[in-house]
Amino acid sequence: MTSPPEAAPVPPATDPTFDPPGLGRRFGALVIDWVLCLLVSNFFADPVRDGWAPVLVLIVEYGFFLGLFAQTPGMWITRLRCLDWSDGGRLGIPRALLRGLLLALVVPPLIMDAQRRGLHDRLTGAVVADAPRPAR
Repeated sequence: MTSPPEAAPVPPATDPTFDPPGLGRRFGALVIDWVLCLLVSNFFADPVRDGWAPVLVLIVEYGFFLGLFAQTPGMWITRLRCLDWSDGGRLGIPRALLRGLLLALVVPPLIMDAQRRGLHDRLTGAVVADAPRPAR
């Protein structure tokens, strides 16, 4: 017996019921990712002395994980994902790298709209949304 086909997800830009996740989970994901970046940067630099090292790792982490999997390890733990605002798909590596670079500038995330999209999200056409729970 086959299960009924699932409906295609509605892109966040056209979903009137889109409810962005809270800032606490987003901040939690960022803290988890930052700790991972500090740990990884220890392999090639001293993050206390070389402040650029964890920032570089964060940008690369965002480019790789968001570009390919739509979520960083921190987002996976907090059940978030970062999607294309217009079609709900993945960002791709170039836009994910740009989003990571803009996030590293710190100011863009502080300027948010009604969907809690920071300037870094709007400039890259991205949105943070809840990740679906795995089927049991």
